[in-house]
Amino acid sequence: MFTSAGDDGAATAARPQVLRRGGILAYAAPAGLGKTTLLTEIRRRAGARGCTVLSARGGDQEQRVPFHVARQLLQPQLAHAADAELRERLGSWYDIVGPALGLRASAEGSPPDPQGLRDGLDWVLTHLAVRRAPLVVVLDDVHWADPESLGWLAAFAPRAEELPMLLVVAYRPDELPVEGVEFTGRRSGQRPLDLAPLTSSAVARLVRDRVGAHADDSFCRDFWSVTAGNPFEAVELAAKVRDQGLEPTADGAHELPDLSAALKGSGLVTRLERLGPATVRLAWACAVLGTEISPQLAGAVAGLGDEAVADCAARLREARVLAEAEQGHDPLQFVHPLIATTVYRSIPDATRVALHGQAAWCVVDAGLGPTAAARHLLETHPEGDPWVVAQLRAAAGENLRAGAPDAARRFLARALREPPAPDDRAAVLYELGCSSLLTEPATTVNHLRAALEEPVGDPALRHGIVYRLAQVLAHSDRLVEASELLGEEARVATDARSRLRMQAEKFMWDALRADEPESPARSRRLAALADRLTGRDVTERYIIGLRAWDATLRAEPASLALKEAERALEGGLTWADESRGFEVPVLVALLHLYADRPGRAEELFAAGTAEFEKQGWRGAHLAFAYTLIGYIRFRRGRLMEAEDFARAGLRLAERVGARTPALWYATGVMIEVLIARGRTEEAVQVAREHDFGEPFPAAVTIPDCETVHAELLLATGRTQEAAEELAAVGRRLDPRGKRNPSCCPWQLHLALAEAATSPSKALATAHEAVARARQYGAPSAIGQALRVTAEVSEPADRVKLLEESVDWLDQSPAAYELARSLVALGAALRRTERAAEAAEHLYRGLEAAQDCGADALVEVARAELAAAGLRPRALHPAGTDTLTARERAAADLTVRDQDATAILGVDATTVARLLSAVYRKLGTDRTGLAQALRNTGREPRDPAGQD
Repeated sequence: MFTSAGDDGAATAARPQVLRRGGILAYAAPAGLGKTTLLTEIRRRAGARGCTVLSARGGDQEQRVPFHVARQLLQPQLAHAADAELRERLGSWYDIVGPALGLRASAEGSPPDPQGLRDGLDWVLTHLAVRRAPLVVVLDDVHWADPESLGWLAAFAPRAEELPMLLVVAYRPDELPVEGVEFTGRRSGQRPLDLAPLTSSAVARLVRDRVGAHADDSFCRDFWSVTAGNPFEAVELAAKVRDQGLEPTADGAHELPDLSAALKGSGLVTRLERLGPATVRLAWACAVLGTEISPQLAGAVAGLGDEAVADCAARLREARVLAEAEQGHDPLQFVHPLIATTVYRSIPDATRVALHGQAAWCVVDAGLGPTAAARHLLETHPEGDPWVVAQLRAAAGENLRAGAPDAARRFLARALREPPAPDDRAAVLYELGCSSLLTEPATTVNHLRAALEEPVGDPALRHGIVYRLAQVLAHSDRLVEASELLGEEARVATDARSRLRMQAEKFMWDALRADEPESPARSRRLAALADRLTGRDVTERYIIGLRAWDATLRAEPASLALKEAERALEGGLTWADESRGFEVPVLVALLHLYADRPGRAEELFAAGTAEFEKQGWRGAHLAFAYTLIGYIRFRRGRLMEAEDFARAGLRLAERVGARTPALWYATGVMIEVLIARGRTEEAVQVAREHDFGEPFPAAVTIPDCETVHAELLLATGRTQEAAEELAAVGRRLDPRGKRNPSCCPWQLHLALAEAATSPSKALATAHEAVARARQYGAPSAIGQALRVTAEVSEPADRVKLLEESVDWLDQSPAAYELARSLVALGAALRRTERAAEAAEHLYRGLEAAQDCGADALVEVARAELAAAGLRPRALHPAGTDTLTARERAAADLTVRDQDATAILGVDATTVARLLSAVYRKLGTDRTGLAQALRNTGREPRDPAGQD
């Protein structure tokens, strides 16, 4: 089955030689055909061969207990460890998977998202597969597994083939939920193995083995006919024949139908009733409790003492209702799930409801917690009981913090039907809304609106409802409603700090609205408010951060935006505060990118990503983080790294869902990177696969992404469509004051689209973009705008514009834009027969393009060199981010305002080239150079006299 994977310590010698590749073994068959017996034998053989065996079983009564199956699998491998050892073994996953696996109590604070929790469980199982190889994971009755465990295991299943692990599952095909489709073979093409009924000859062998070798052929044929070859029924009927002393002859065969009827359905119920009322009560209690039943707990539910439980359990074992136990205190188990189901369904409705209610009290008294009680309370009738509401709310809180929001939603919906006391109704609605946020945002809105209509005595609760409702409205592209809600609540809020926070939230969502009617007025109010604030708390820092972002959008000087951003960051901006969202920290990080401080932007994103991962937010949040890190690398000109991060973000976003903002951003950034790398056809394919096109989400945080679709149209030669789309973007953004070409270069793309049909209009558009870029002051924005202006200008004007473009881009960290301008300048010089100058710029542009990974631009540069009659030099591999001694010296002198040309003994062009490399490596421009040097761990020094 396996080849060698090794293990730790002396245990290695006891283990078999194992494969590093495993697989999936699935059995699908109706009830009673022997799945459980087969899996028992697999477990026995795997254990005998030295394999590590993990096993679990779904339960009819435990389907709504989150992670019930996952806990059966993993808890025994970890529960024996002390807390310190467990923390060491699980590492950063301790707080994420610990509550779900029942290894630690749920902590207060923001819960992990379901995808983050699945990733954590993946890590735990993968770690076990590697350390305890070969690993055999056996899952019985998968059709009854809880959705959380089943969804995780089905998603993990394909990875079993890459690990020293065999995953064995068995299920009833007609009852398998949609979460288990992976085990049906519909996706993988590997069909599950069917189990057939026993043949007549196999039944004959079973009868002669269990009843007596003298059983005649006629009796065996009738036995096979009565049981239809069902292994469970055949084994049970054989035991019944033996117990009754029935002779296995043709004369005794006529009694087989009656004996068979007593094994199932009403016959089993009648047989059970003959055992006495106390025994029936114990059987009912066991059926209500499900699997792994404590005798003491079953006795408490049935109202029996320990001695009575022991007597009744013995009768049930003798009647083959309960399985034999090795020791008296072992859990009670039914012989077969079919028997458990029959017993449960035989309980009168009113009695069954009462038993579930009794079970809820008993599990709480036994210290098993509210979650154990809640699944019983779901089966009871509403009676307005405050204790029931309290248990359901507590269970919902535990499950939400453990990463099971669907279970929390079920418990809270039941609590609402109880119903809660009038004073508690708003709180329950609020909790219900929070639990459905990830899966049913529209339902969340309804619950939260209903909560606001209730009398809410606690102002903090009301404000929490408002913040969460505004958040979910905004994330559902209902920004206008979010803004209006916050505006109304701010007007009636009596607490000044609460009113300020509502204003902050309103400013944020208004900033993202595409149809805001008074954007300039809002900007003035925001600036005036931010100027009065000191940043003493998170709310004030959010407002200051929004002011910095607004200044960036409006192309106010970059120095002003950076100053405000640092004010916002001084006291800290957390990325993983569920009650506030991560929008403002993201915007503050991004504005550093647009202001030519991508190094600082990456620092902030690295910190934010670490917060997401620590919190277990590995869905949309982590997708955004990876996507935007890829976007930063793209803007720095590190296209290969950008592609890696963008692909990682895209993979995560695909798990979030189609046409979600996370997927839209990831697709957009991926397209931009592929276009820059010259792989336009691949970019078109990515857009087609992810339905990237209109209508776009209304809440567009990254303005640059508003032009990506038009860029794709331009790259594929559809200039007229691109021009129309870009003009529409301009009509939408200009009245709102979004005028910065660094973060929304719609004018640059529009100028290129207009050039073929309206050259004068294209030139005017480009000149306007240059003016806006100069107003903002970021060298990369000015350099890029000048290059586009050169492309739409008359040939006689191009060289001067491109020379100025290169000068500005040499002062920026934008390596790809510099490479484009260098190649464009070299081409323009070649056309004016200035071959020597052309060669210098083309060689430099070729090397820069190669370092960036801009393959198409490399080919353009090679073609231009060939046209000039020049042979491309051998390209050197890209260097590291470590500054050379000369680069460091030039940087130190520049920071100290000393004359680098005189001290280093080189000309101004050489100094400019050295500094250009410094800016690209450190991810900054001249104004951020001193801080970037300090971030390298060394203060600027006097390099006088240094070679």
